[in-house]
Parts: sequence; structure tokens; C-alpha cells
Amino acid sequence: MKEILVRPERCLGCRSCEIACAVEHSGAKSLFGAVAERPVPRKRVYVEFAPEYAISVPMVCRHCEDAPCVSVCPTGALRQDEFTRVVTHSPEACIGCWTCASVCNYGMIGRNKEERIAIKCDRCPDLDVPACVAACPAGALVFKEVEEFSGSKRAESALKMARGVAAGSGR
Repeated sequence: MKEILVRPERCLGCRSCEIACAVEHSGAKSLFGAVAERPVPRKRVYVEFAPEYAISVPMVCRHCEDAPCVSVCPTGALRQDEFTRVVTHSPEACIGCWTCASVCNYGMIGRNKEERIAIKCDRCPDLDVPACVAACPAGALVFKEVEEFSGSKRAESALKMARGVAAGSGR
């Protein structure tokens, strides 16, 4: 199954992913329409800036194997698909207790204060590629199989090493 994977070294901190996410989860599905909506559409991806390293890191829900948010939800508003592992949220069943947010290791459960419900990434089920991934101009967010992603990272690392070897040997 494909996952949203992060390449933090590529993040520009532009927040295009956050905007695309909020727009995709708006009623209007357009930037201009979404801005006028009430309640304001909420993002489900977060770009965090680490000042001590001067780097921005996009943070997305990991849809954990044994998702703690699903296990603690008292109403069953959070469910995990057995095959895709995607954790989905049913707003009509959510009571806004925030227990899910308190156990998420990544801090990926947001809140819609107006409606008093939790919000989280749903991997944009109506799109072939999640909105955040499609909007990223630098390729910091990738939608791939983990094995394919790891393979491309290995190939990049091997190329860097080969360049270093070649430069050191005068080739």
C-alpha cells in the first residue's frame, strides 16, 4: 500500500501542503471559495519549523499499524481499515473528548473548535494522489510504497557516495 512519506531535507517551509489540504477538505474545493467558508476549512498536515536546525518538517498522520487513537476512541468515531491501514474519522460519532489527540505520538489529531470534533488526515480518498503531496513544489511529500521509497533513497545515497569516491580518486 502507498503511504505519504516525508523527505524533510526537501521542505521549503512554503506551507503549500497545508493550504492544499484545507482546500481539499472544504465544501468549495477551491482556494477562493474555501476562504469564505464558515467554519474555516482545517488542514490535516502540519509544517513545523525547528529553529535550532533552521529546517521545516512536514508532519503527516502515520496511520500507525496499531493506531492508539483508534483503540482509545470511546465512540468508535475513529476506525482503521484492515487492508489499507488508513485511519478514518466519522464526525457524526465524535464527541470531542480529545482522547485520541492525547495518545497520538505525532500530535496529528487536530480539532475543529466550532463543531467540537477531532480532525485528522484521511489520505484524500477521492484523489489518486493526496492533495498535500500533489501541492508540494519540492517533493518533500511523496506518495509511494515504502519499498519503492526506500529503493529511491538508496539509489540517491549510492550516487552521492560514488561521486565522493570518484572525486577522491581523480576520476
